[in-house]
Amino acid sequence: MDTEEFRRHAHAFVDWMTDYLAEVERYPVRAQVKPGDVAARLPQTPPERGEPMEKIFADFTSVVLPGITHWQHPSFFAYFPANSSPPSVLAEMLTATLGAQCMLWQTSPAATELETRVLDWLRQMAGLPDGFTGVIQDSASSAILCALLTARERATGWRANDEGVNAVGPLKVYCSTETHSATEKGAKIAGLGMRNVRKIAVDDRFAMRPDALEAAIREDLAAGATPICVVASLGTTGVGAMDPLRPIGEACRRHGVWLHVDAAWAGSALILSEHRGLLDGIEHVDSFVFNPHKWLFTNFDCSAHYVRDPDALVRTLEILPAFLKTRERGHVTDYRDWSVQLGRRFRALKLWFVIRSYGVAELRRMVAAHIALAREAAEWIAAAPDFELMAPRSLALVNFRYHPAGLDDGAMLDRLNERLLEALNDSGELYLTQNRVHGAYAIRLAIGQTTTRRRHVEAAWEKIQTTARALPA
Repeated sequence: MDTEEFRRHAHAFVDWMTDYLAEVERYPVRAQVKPGDVAARLPQTPPERGEPMEKIFADFTSVVLPGITHWQHPSFFAYFPANSSPPSVLAEMLTATLGAQCMLWQTSPAATELETRVLDWLRQMAGLPDGFTGVIQDSASSAILCALLTARERATGWRANDEGVNAVGPLKVYCSTETHSATEKGAKIAGLGMRNVRKIAVDDRFAMRPDALEAAIREDLAAGATPICVVASLGTTGVGAMDPLRPIGEACRRHGVWLHVDAAWAGSALILSEHRGLLDGIEHVDSFVFNPHKWLFTNFDCSAHYVRDPDALVRTLEILPAFLKTRERGHVTDYRDWSVQLGRRFRALKLWFVIRSYGVAELRRMVAAHIALAREAAEWIAAAPDFELMAPRSLALVNFRYHPAGLDDGAMLDRLNERLLEALNDSGELYLTQNRVHGAYAIRLAIGQTTTRRRHVEAAWEKIQTTARALPA
């Protein structure tokens, strides 16, 4: 394909992209295909000769698109949002065109220096104090893994990297029973073992109990183990619980334990001053992560990972073969040493576009609007005689279930709500996900898609009620 042919197709693609963003509501939110449907329409072998772009794009629209779940649909209320925005999409187009691999300052100086500056902008926006230095990871899971690795090395005097984990005895990690499974996965990858991740009990608001954490650390010390890291959460996946950073941090300081905070979703709400109280105790935190690709209108993947001691992170991950040495080493930041992977995309460009295009004031307004919609939705649910909230609303996340009068058998209520969720998602009109709250089946409604407005939340609530009441008990 020559550049003029590229220009012609690029114009057609941009027209399609614009129409898609304008008309995404006409698609079912969740893909309405069965397992194997897409694969059945794909040839078993690759084409011997090149095919025209018109045919490839036609197959994209007829084969691929029906199998896409539309995360940018304003009635997407599942998981947490992975929202996007037009400025971010435009930046991604430029990133793809440049095709830069930004592992070293030398391989794209602008990518490195823009990342440093825009991460400091974001630090200021979120109210994180001076002393935190940022890097963009692909996900909060990678940030957790980096925290576990750095905590492991600091606790063992950097012996584990050289001698292996078996040489340094049992190492313990702590998180609440509500914490994301990425902590356990990270422990597996880091060689710590899932059995060495201790799940700490939570209080009646699902937050980690500092007294239980203190007891677990003391118990492990008495048994000869080494506590290395606590992963606290601001906004757990299930119910959006907020762990109290100050007493957790004080326990970590007493025992020399690394404190990492996973605020993947809820961290974006810190741009609103009324939620800065969540950071009480931030002076005790060693590393902190939140995802602009969840709730700050920036295309996946873009995870902001902040550390107090970059040298410890770099010492943990650095490796220097001859082909990676440059004359600038020691005078510039080489982000290859800040992540597990060597290769790095130019992720900072889209975040820069988003912040500059919207401005901080408009970003605050958009996040606050989502929280206000969730508050209203929770009020509707609480007022309905046959529905109930299963946990306190957390920012823009609501957990609820259908509970018709006279039906109090737990197993039957679970099955009824499971059928309700399946019927709602099968309709294509909205997309929700399930949860367990105190062991009971619950339905999660997470508001945060860029174009979601009150009418979409109202329509979802109407669909939920009519579908629920039409189900046989």
